[in-house]
Amino acid sequence: MKIVQAQYTQNDWKYFQPKQKLNNPLVLVFAERRLLQQNKIIASIKEEFPYQHIIFGSTAGEILGNQVFDNSVSVTAIEFEKSFFKISRANILAHHQDSFELGKALFEQLPKENLQHIFIISEGSFVNGSALINGLEENNTQSIKISGGLCGDNERFEKTLVAYNETPKEGEVAIIGLYGDSLEVTASSCGGWMPFGSERTITKSKDNILYEIDGLPSLDLYKKYLGEKALDLPHSALLFPLNIKAEGKDLPVVRTILNIDEDEKSMIFAGDIPEQSKVQLMMASVDAIVVGAGEAAKKAMQNRKNKPQIALLVSCIGRKLVMAQRTEEEVEEVLDIIGAQTLTTGFYSYGEIAPFQSQDSCELHNQTMTLTLISE
Repeated sequence: MKIVQAQYTQNDWKYFQPKQKLNNPLVLVFAERRLLQQNKIIASIKEEFPYQHIIFGSTAGEILGNQVFDNSVSVTAIEFEKSFFKISRANILAHHQDSFELGKALFEQLPKENLQHIFIISEGSFVNGSALINGLEENNTQSIKISGGLCGDNERFEKTLVAYNETPKEGEVAIIGLYGDSLEVTASSCGGWMPFGSERTITKSKDNILYEIDGLPSLDLYKKYLGEKALDLPHSALLFPLNIKAEGKDLPVVRTILNIDEDEKSMIFAGDIPEQSKVQLMMASVDAIVVGAGEAAKKAMQNRKNKPQIALLVSCIGRKLVMAQRTEEEVEEVLDIIGAQTLTTGFYSYGEIAPFQSQDSCELHNQTMTLTLISE
């Protein structure tokens, strides 16, 4: 595996490894959304990396090496020497905003022979992450592991952009199939947030929209808990996610509010909020979040035969808001565990995708650090 990483800032390119020509690499571009809307920058990326397979994703912060950046363009080009990849793409706006059918269509596009892992780079505005995963899993009879994330737009929540070899646009989802007998891919996710307060019951919801908790309008109840911080909704909701334990599920998931509807008194989430689920508010400290990132790294390293060569990190924007100036501590914690020899790239997201602890099945997570470790 050969890897070249570079960053575009102030109309210039900075390389993190010696610049070299690669053979048919996978090129991952993670960048601030408004930069991806500038034709000049897109042209510069394609000129600097004149390759066939470029995936763009907007972020709430870019991870490159042991650093976290804002308002930058981070590029990682990966040449697989013993294995190979295939990419499929689709747009949810062409699938009647049906995330389940979109997931099914994306999975069907990929050849299945020798498929080892799927990495998702999804837009984060229209897609219901839970339904997208369910669509991908519908015909996943080989129990192929899936990981990735929903792209971000800093704290604006205006629009998110993704593209595969095109101009970045809304509604787009790209998935990368990784193939080869020598390929080793492990993925894990962990948060570090703690539930607090009374446990309540979700009494009315539909898909990823929450209407009532204990028979009361969910938004009114949530505002009551937040007090003065309710004035900053939906931004302040990133600091107080919900712990959701669905009926029939052994483990809870964390859900972050992406938007609110004042007329309906409802809250819109990145993934499903099933009725009759038990729900609690959550909070976290910087130290707990760093510990959570370390736990994710430990789980991803368990039972690995080889040291990872590249780590794809997807962490939640809510974690970044809590950590503020200390954000890089969670990346440093990960590197302490997986090894400084591992090159890293990734982004801060609106949702993280990874297998749930030791299970094969995939889940949408919020407020976690998710790692995908790759070697060949």
